[in-house]
Amino acid sequence: MNDWHSWAAIAIFVGAYALIISEKIHRVAVALGGAGLMLAIGATDDSSAFYSEDSGIDWNVIFLLMGMMMIVGVLKKTGMFEYLAIWAVKRARAKPFRVMTMLVVITALASALLDNVTTVLLIAPVTLLVCERMALPAAPFLIAEVMASNIGGTATLVGDPPNIIIASRAGLTFNDFVVHLAPLAAVLVAVLLVLCRVMFRKSFVYDDDRAAEIMELEEREAIKDPRLLVQGLIVLALVVVGFVLHPVLHYAPSIVALLGAGLLVAATAVETHDVLAEVEWPTLAFFAGLFIMIGGLIDTGVVSEISRHLADAIGGNELGGSMTLLGGSAVLSGIVDNIPYVATMAPITADLVNDMGGTSHHVLWWALALGADLGGNATAIGASANVVVIGIAERNRQPISFWQFTKYGLIVTAATVTISLAYVWLRYFALA
Repeated sequence: MNDWHSWAAIAIFVGAYALIISEKIHRVAVALGGAGLMLAIGATDDSSAFYSEDSGIDWNVIFLLMGMMMIVGVLKKTGMFEYLAIWAVKRARAKPFRVMTMLVVITALASALLDNVTTVLLIAPVTLLVCERMALPAAPFLIAEVMASNIGGTATLVGDPPNIIIASRAGLTFNDFVVHLAPLAAVLVAVLLVLCRVMFRKSFVYDDDRAAEIMELEEREAIKDPRLLVQGLIVLALVVVGFVLHPVLHYAPSIVALLGAGLLVAATAVETHDVLAEVEWPTLAFFAGLFIMIGGLIDTGVVSEISRHLADAIGGNELGGSMTLLGGSAVLSGIVDNIPYVATMAPITADLVNDMGGTSHHVLWWALALGADLGGNATAIGASANVVVIGIAERNRQPISFWQFTKYGLIVTAATVTISLAYVWLRYFALA
């Protein structure tokens, strides 16, 4: 890190992060401007930015988002989300916290089978309609769901992209993740609900008159196009099966989503330009800029330097290493997207495991996964799902500011990471 490019890259990233936090300039403009500066100073180049799997734009994320946004855009036209919104509110007797509990649990469960970004793309439209029906602010519900998606995604190999990287490097299976992380994820979802009851207590306002109106609604009347609904649900089911069978089919989630979107547009009467209008293009542009900025930090050696310092702090102490890796990963993943962080940290973790003679129960890998997945809840840009939901909220005129998300995210992250530290110590050391 003696090269001036490293320090310049750090300055650009920190400056961009400060502007995103301040919200004085729109985050998309900041991300694209920061990406341009990284390219201008030579911290990265066009080859790395556009073609490198390690330090370039993660096209799998971009095209996964685009494909699922197109599918959601078609489903919106059917009235399905209105149906689900009315159904959910009626089942919860129009009690706001009951509604939040239902949405949080559904989100967490879905995120364990799908990736968390896909889940929030499907749940967010329902949530916005639920809140509209109940005359409630949407932000608390959306924030709770994003955090549930990041926690739920921790439970399985396919739930969060970093888990796939870790599984590939460590030779772990789908069942390994379920056995070791799913029990903890279930506990953390329960903890999240308790925290939400406290953090958002002022938002749970019950209106008797509005509740009575909602209870009288017939959800079936919300369906506008039954034929298109059947077609859309068939394609969505095929896409979900494709996601779940990723370890067998070896199709990247982005390919599955694009195939589903293409099939839906080609096989139905929807207008292509109407479907494309539903894509959150500013969100995709933000991700592209953010990936290039992070790529500048990777190409100049900043991320690997941080990872090496973390590895040096761990040394040969398995317990101390697990605690440091979990806590340090949580902090870094709240600032830097967890996908490139885990991609950089995975080979270093593998070396640590080998130096320790092969740690018991893959504890270092579980520590890395927990830190990277749960740390994404800390800030508004800590995980892909966070950015997606903030973009959806802004488009629907229910904006969520950086600090509005982060002040709750820090509380949830602190609680879940603390419990995870205790879990790792208890399961792999105290009771081993």
